[in-house]
Amino acid sequence: MNTALKHWREAATVILAAGLRHTPCADSLKAGLGKVTDVAHKSAFDYQVLLLKRSGRSGFMPNAYVFPGGLVDSSDFSCEWQEIFKAFTKAPNYGIGVVKQPPATRPPIFATDRSQLGSPIPGDVAFRICAVRETFEESGVLLAVPKHEESGIRVHTDDASNSDTQPTLTRSSGLWNKDVLSKWRSLVIGNPANFIKMCMELQCLPNIWALHEWGNWLTPIGVYGKQRRYDTAFYICCLHEIPYTLQDEKEIVHFKWSTPSEVLHSYNSKEIWIAPPQYYDLGRMCHFPALRDLHRFAWQRSLEGCEQWLPIYLVSPDCYASLLPGDDLYPEKVDTSGKSGGVVKLEKSLEELQQDSANMHRIVGQDPYSISIHMNIRPKYKHLPPLCGEDVGCTSKNSKL
Repeated sequence: MNTALKHWREAATVILAAGLRHTPCADSLKAGLGKVTDVAHKSAFDYQVLLLKRSGRSGFMPNAYVFPGGLVDSSDFSCEWQEIFKAFTKAPNYGIGVVKQPPATRPPIFATDRSQLGSPIPGDVAFRICAVRETFEESGVLLAVPKHEESGIRVHTDDASNSDTQPTLTRSSGLWNKDVLSKWRSLVIGNPANFIKMCMELQCLPNIWALHEWGNWLTPIGVYGKQRRYDTAFYICCLHEIPYTLQDEKEIVHFKWSTPSEVLHSYNSKEIWIAPPQYYDLGRMCHFPALRDLHRFAWQRSLEGCEQWLPIYLVSPDCYASLLPGDDLYPEKVDTSGKSGGVVKLEKSLEELQQDSANMHRIVGQDPYSISIHMNIRPKYKHLPPLCGEDVGCTSKNSKL
């Protein structure tokens, strides 16, 4: 891991979407988005997303519903992984592929040459290992491929956007019984390095190829305290069906599989609380009521790259906002070291702020449960803006792009 970072702790998270066993046809899925009943929130999508509720004793976002994930461990960069991934070490990034984004604009979490920090494992691989490990620890869901099936792994060898082949949804392996996985899960929670031993003994590989790069969020400065700053790689993974899930009863006290619109509806109804990154990315997913469409988009976009987003907290007399890159009010120079800045105070009202801004990319709220996304700029790297509104259970001020 990057020990040169003094103010940010590197982490990885995965947006886990899984198909429902009985799914409606594509036409009925699209029609369902036009309704706002509780039933429609569930039926408008043929998949659900995993959210985990953090413990109320947690020092960071207690009681929040989050995607699975956590801090990177030095073992995620261990040279021992080379033996486990032996069949893939000569492929670009172990078969994940090489992102097209110019290195100069690549977020540091991905651009850092890990060999200069003493690890032979590429960052794009290690952060996926971290996401798989943390998902297993927190939810019991193991995203792994049996060793004897590695020859069937579909790797990125060229531009995926030129491929007409529909990517196959990831299936959970049923080779290992619950008792075996439960034993190893406890060992991995106790010591992350045991994840390497587990993969060796069970003859499996972390399914890094099922995780597609989605984004990079940094914890806002001055919001969660000086010691709670994370540089997090976001991935997305699409499973064929919902796997066996069980919270760890330590950091995580409850799990919830719900459709994207159902989560946003529950949030607006103050039934659950989610952080702005979850709100934003669930809004993006609302473009895809069908899991196969979401999977194809994630696969085709994964080698485009992403932006590093450090939200700047804005406070005005009648609202607060998280400013994101591309917004007219976003500072030209941002101190990403975390030493200073992070909060902007203005005396203008929300209406005045909106009128004075030609380019908006901000998350605006009056209280923790009433936020909306104001965005009229085009996302970079072929990504999509959040799709919000009454049709999917949230309020938005998106302008036509």
